[in-house]
Order: sequence, then structure tokens, then C-alpha cells
Amino acid sequence: MSQHAVRPFLRRKGTLAGLAGGVAMATGAGLLLSNAFASGAAPEVVPPEADVAFDYQIGGAYTPPDGVGAVSRDRGDEPAEGLYNVCYVNAFQTQPDALDRWEKDDPDLLLRDGDGELVNDEAWGEALLDTSTADRRSRLADIVGGWIDGCAKAGFQAVEPDNLDSYERSKGLLTRAHNAAFAKLLADRAHAAGLAIGQKNTTDLLGQRDTIGFDFAVAEECGRYDECADYADAYGDRVFVVEYTDDDFAKACSSVGARVSVVRRDLDVRPAGRPGYVFRAC
Repeated sequence: MSQHAVRPFLRRKGTLAGLAGGVAMATGAGLLLSNAFASGAAPEVVPPEADVAFDYQIGGAYTPPDGVGAVSRDRGDEPAEGLYNVCYVNAFQTQPDALDRWEKDDPDLLLRDGDGELVNDEAWGEALLDTSTADRRSRLADIVGGWIDGCAKAGFQAVEPDNLDSYERSKGLLTRAHNAAFAKLLADRAHAAGLAIGQKNTTDLLGQRDTIGFDFAVAEECGRYDECADYADAYGDRVFVVEYTDDDFAKACSSVGARVSVVRRDLDVRPAGRPGYVFRAC
């Protein structure tokens, strides 16, 4: 069992349904994507620069703080003009408000236990998607791949598919190998669309990053679990770290703050101006 199978503090999931060369390169990459889709050519994949200042905006878009060069936003939001934009996609679980659609159109792609009951991430009210067979992974990749293509067409430069670690909540019905195989399909789709793809959490799969095709990482709570250096070493400092408490933020800053971007956000990842909004960087 992974050391993260049970966690006392919960990682944040997206709430909305759905930089080689720095900021100038990011803007150029967006133009390249538009031209490539028009011509049918495979666009260039541009991974983020190491240690570019980052903001995590998956709970709602807002004007980035001064100095920020990269943001992550939900796929339903517009990218931030002139910045390196990462598109958040809930790839391994359902958004709560999308469950009815899955039940109506693709009920067999939802993971069920031996009694036919949905297997859920209870903390966030999200049903797990069933990555256990090649056929189901292929069908899921068609659906999620459409979202990824939409990210590229909207002008994002990268995608972060969330819940790579859903096997830890699957009651033993899914394995690391199942999710790694699905992640490989998503990486191929992202690269074909000209998007870099980020590994979202799960040090268990760092050793397979090249096989899968991940280009960078988004690591939540790595300060809490003393994992930040593992991500930084694996990805040559192309890592965005997100922490949700002051103590964990301080640990991450001490560990890798001189090498990678570390931000402190509120657990609900609220937009600026909302009560409870928190943004700090080191």
C-alpha cells in the first residue's frame, strides 16, 4: 500500500466543471498552437521553465499577482494573457456536477464494487473512473482527450490531469499500472495537441515519468510529506508546489524554495477578493 493511501489532510481537487524562454516564449507557444491547428501540423510542446513564479487558480480565475509568470486554471476558464498557462482537467475521477452525465452516457466507465455500487472519493464527492481494462482506458482517453484538445485550442500551453492516485481510493480495484497506462494515453494526446503534461502528485510513479511522458510536475502538500526534493530532482526543478498550511509552506520553502516555485493557497483555492483567499510565495 502506498504511504498516501490514508491522509489526514486532504489534497484540493478542482471545483469547476468543466517556460523555455519565459513569458515571451509562452505567448509565442499560444500563437504556434493556433497556427498548428489551422495547418494540421503537430505543434511544438513547450514545458514550463524551472522556478517560474506560479499561481494556482483552479477554484476560479482572477488577475494574477504581480510577478507571476505561470498559472493553473480549470479547463472551463480562459488562460491568462501573456503567461504560461496550465489547464486543470479532472481525468481520473468525475466532477460532482458531471456524475449524471456519466451515469446516462457511459455508466460502465464508472468504477463499481462487487455490489455494483459506485466507488467514490468521499472527501470530494467524486466517483472514480474505471481504468482497469485497455478498452475502458481507450474510451476514457477519447473523452478526456477531447477536453485536452479543448485546452490547447483555448490557448493553454500545458495540462495537469488530476487524481493520478485514484487507485489509492479504489478499494483495490485499480492498480498503479492501470493508471499509468491511462496516463500514457493522455500524455500522447497532450503532446499531439502541442501541450506539455504535468504529473499531479504521487511519488510512487516518479520512476515511470519518462515512460508515461510527463514533462513537469504539480505537487500538492509535498512539504507536508517531505517529498518536494523528490519531485524537483526527478523533473529538473520544473515543479509547481502548492501547500495549504503555513507550516507545510515553510517546510516546502526551506526544502526547495530556492529551486522551484512554491505557493501557499487556501484549501478551497478561492479567487482573489473572496473571504478566506490566501496567496503567498517564497
